[in-house]
Amino acid sequence: MTLAIIMLISGVSSFIFALGGVGAAIILIPILISLGIPVETARPVGLFFNTISLIGATAHNLKNKKLVVKTGIPIIAFSFLFAIFGAYISRFITSRLILLLFIMFLLFSSTMFLFHRVNSEDMYRNDNNTPYLKLSLIGAIAGTLSGMLGVGGGGIISPLMLSLKYHPKKIATITAFVVPFSSFSGFLTYWAMGSVDWSILTAASSGGVIGAVLGTKFMHSKLDHKAVKKILGGILMLMAIKLIYKVI
Repeated sequence: MTLAIIMLISGVSSFIFALGGVGAAIILIPILISLGIPVETARPVGLFFNTISLIGATAHNLKNKKLVVKTGIPIIAFSFLFAIFGAYISRFITSRLILLLFIMFLLFSSTMFLFHRVNSEDMYRNDNNTPYLKLSLIGAIAGTLSGMLGVGGGGIISPLMLSLKYHPKKIATITAFVVPFSSFSGFLTYWAMGSVDWSILTAASSGGVIGAVLGTKFMHSKLDHKAVKKILGGILMLMAIKLIYKVI
């Protein structure tokens, strides 16, 4: 019964977060913890869940020519490498400190989604102006957090790309493209350390694939960029508040 609940929750979560291209591990991990699953087991499940679910979303974006691959390459390269570093150093950090970092991560991301504004559609960055150095730095930050927290890094990539004036829907396709790489490298590190529960991982990933593909289709066809930002910002803020109560 617990595995069926995990599969259902992962599907719904993946659908919602695919609206912004962000891996739903950011909400799945605290849910798994609330079900009594140790944080050391929940993190690699979240990373693999992100990998599988967002591969499905990216395949949809590529098929419909929504993805600008060159923008994602520097983020992928650095997030992949730094996710290994983040997963390794997580062994030396207490669970309480990781939760506090998680809360800060959620508050920053939600604030960016809710309050960062661009006055005009024309002010968004075009594809001919690619800041490779800044994108590489975003990848390094996202990869480290991905490995430490098991969240994939999408929630940090998205607000930082917003600060570079990328369009929200374009950000959604880039994060969906990038997060599987950083998530998978972090997952491999946890697997090597023997922290994987395969039954929980399979249940979460199965629901995640279905939810991500449906969410991506819905985002492109039904929502404008303002709705995408508000949905994600609100959810991230609620999760931060919930975890604050857990810590105190």
